[in-house]
Amino acid sequence: MDKDRIAGAAKQAKGAVKDAVGKVTGDAKLQAEGKADKAEGKVQNAVGGLKDAARDTLRDK
Repeated sequence: MDKDRIAGAAKQAKGAVKDAVGKVTGDAKLQAEGKADKAEGKVQNAVGGLKDAARDTLRDK
């Protein structure tokens, strides 16, 4: 598993927590930061997935 996938998953989790806390406390800035972190984590996770797929494809040849 690529390190980007791990970091991306962690960033998504952190973003989900920020988003939830922002909703509960009514802190729109924290909620927006959480949504941004989740989106960034999804992208980083996808990049890691592509790296894994490329590595697997090259290994199979």
